[in-house]
Amino acid sequence: MATNLDSRATTTSREMSVNTAGLQERGMEGKTLPAPLGSPVKYIPSAKVFSWKSKLVYVGFTMGALATLAYTASHILPSSSVAQASHLNTFKRRSPPSEPPKNAQVINPKDFAVLTTVLPSYEFNGSSLFVPPGTTEESLKAKPFHIYDYSFYDVIGPDPTLTLIADSGSDPLFHEAVVWYKEQDEVFFVQNAGAKSAGTGLNKSAVVEKISLAQAAAVQKGERNQTEVIVVNSTVEVVNPNGGTAYRGKIVFAGEGQGANVPPAFYMLDPKEPYPTTVILNNFFGRQFNSLNDVSVNPRNKELYFTDVIYGYLQDFRPPPGLPNQIYRFNMDTGVVRVVADGLNMPNGLTFSPDGRHAYVSDTGIFSGFWGTNYTYPATIYRWDVQDDGSWENQKVFAYVHVGAADGLHTDSKGNVYAGVGDGVHVFSPDGLLIGKIYLGETSANFNFAGHGRMVICAETHLYYVTLGASGWDPEA
Repeated sequence: MATNLDSRATTTSREMSVNTAGLQERGMEGKTLPAPLGSPVKYIPSAKVFSWKSKLVYVGFTMGALATLAYTASHILPSSSVAQASHLNTFKRRSPPSEPPKNAQVINPKDFAVLTTVLPSYEFNGSSLFVPPGTTEESLKAKPFHIYDYSFYDVIGPDPTLTLIADSGSDPLFHEAVVWYKEQDEVFFVQNAGAKSAGTGLNKSAVVEKISLAQAAAVQKGERNQTEVIVVNSTVEVVNPNGGTAYRGKIVFAGEGQGANVPPAFYMLDPKEPYPTTVILNNFFGRQFNSLNDVSVNPRNKELYFTDVIYGYLQDFRPPPGLPNQIYRFNMDTGVVRVVADGLNMPNGLTFSPDGRHAYVSDTGIFSGFWGTNYTYPATIYRWDVQDDGSWENQKVFAYVHVGAADGLHTDSKGNVYAGVGDGVHVFSPDGLLIGKIYLGETSANFNFAGHGRMVICAETHLYYVTLGASGWDPEA
């Protein structure tokens, strides 16, 4: 092999020397040429010699070019480039305080970099709760704010609290589509449609509920035992709602559909009684969507972006799918629906960075309904760059979830990304580092901020109220 390479190199060098005249004609004399694999780089001697005046001109030209590049970088680059850079640089490490807050504990990743025993995947996998060395399930719940990086101190603030404000026994009332309605300081959410314990009939697949945050705060202060959960009887039945977002003073719910004759649809609900509701989208050029999952507003163009996935079929309440699993955008004013991304296994939760320049989507391919669970499939959050025209480019892995899969996604005002996962809510820095957890010891499919320093977390049969240092943001502000 070495002999062949040497022979090839010799031949190539000879051929390159012979072609000097041709190089002079093309103005390439004296340049370094790319060499074939295994051959040395050949320099062609130049027939021209720079005078000292030419050298001064050359140096002056080079310095001028560098100055132009510097000016361009600082003054002419699009504002979007600067915004993206500043967004990604918001995460900065900090020194810890002397003691964590009373409801928080530090979890040092170095403590479990090497474990005495590492179990095989059939014993410990994505459905298993991870209990770091030196802790127990009880101790993890006792201080539920887990600090994996010191930047999480800024998220939780000096005195975070986690309070169970409602317990529905075995009925999974608290599932997804968590939306804060600012005007009345209420939080809306929906019943689980897919679980067998919930049933898939319309008696349980069209339930929208709400709570008062004043009552939630009263429970947190010990002034009430539980928050009252109110069923919202909309004028149009919202069938199998799963995702939701505040939009134009109302709430848009993504309905998954029911059977073959009730197509997936967007329902716009007025949060005030008598809750007038209208359908604003129910097809893609005459074709039924598979089962709409989540929806979010881009703060720059104010359009609705949403995921469509085959979970309705995999959970036995929708017919076989007729479209790929895709991510769409919808302009309510023009009625235009367009695909912005595909190729994910099971696109699920969706959110944007506060500046609208990054989109995040969770892929819950690990869980596939009656197809079963496959731990080699994605439990991944992906990120895209959102272009000025609203299209998405540059997909990359943002984070992989180690317990369950990321379902609902939200960001705070600083650009940190929150994900509902198998043991609660995980919090990632803008560059994808797990900086902390709000630990429940059970799955949260979704949650949301309620303005500054408040959050409501759905965990199927449990509903939690959180006070912390971080704030949500309004995409329509």
